Amino acid sequence: MQSGNGAMPTLKSIERAIIACERCPELRNYCAQVARDKRRAYAALPYWGKPVPAFGDPSARVMLVGLAPGAHGSNRTGRPFTGDASGDFLYPALHRAGFASQPSATDRKDGLQLHDCFITSAGRCAPPQNKPTPQQLRNCFPFLLQEFDALPTLHVMVGLGSIGFDAILKVLRERGFTFDASPVFAHGAESVASNGSRRITVIASYHPSRQNTNTGKLTVPMFDAIFTRAKQLLREKRSA
Repeated sequence: MQSGNGAMPTLKSIERAIIACERCPELRNYCAQVARDKRRAYAALPYWGKPVPAFGDPSARVMLVGLAPGAHGSNRTGRPFTGDASGDFLYPALHRAGFASQPSATDRKDGLQLHDCFITSAGRCAPPQNKPTPQQLRNCFPFLLQEFDALPTLHVMVGLGSIGFDAILKVLRERGFTFDASPVFAHGAESVASNGSRRITVIASYHPSRQNTNTGKLTVPMFDAIFTRAKQLLREKRSA
């Protein structure tokens, strides 16, 4: 995934390409319509209304891969998991684990920083009913590949929901990794992939959606355990 001059794309150049992307005209139209009509609670606020780039530490050893922006969350704020219920559950957990500088995420200028962590998603535009089509996910996939290539220090990848999890498996297989055993999506399940010179642990997690957190399918202790395990894997890597 090299640029025209033969150089590997940087995270900044990938971000610019994502924001300018128009590969899915139907999603661009939908996001623009949501940004025009707005939700009543946010009527006085500006909406981002464009594809949402990733966010995090350019030297991260942990990558989180979610589903896609929420119509009135990331599509409004322009940053993953920012401004909606999923982010209200995710960022406190990252803060407790030491990956985030603060527990709250409201907008792109709120001062939040991530440490050793990078958050991205399988889809970059908010899809109707939170359900991107297979073709839309295929259109976005090259961006995820480029981000993976631009983060050579990655050691742990966390799939937030089955679509994020499947996107991770696709990236690793595309880059020549093989798995020690067949990966299974279940909360807390781990899979180890290697390509001879590099080893990456994939952790599956339920998505921190309101549907999962309000019903108790995903609890705070369950979610904290995911990031506690990620930290443990980083410590083991450092001492190896």
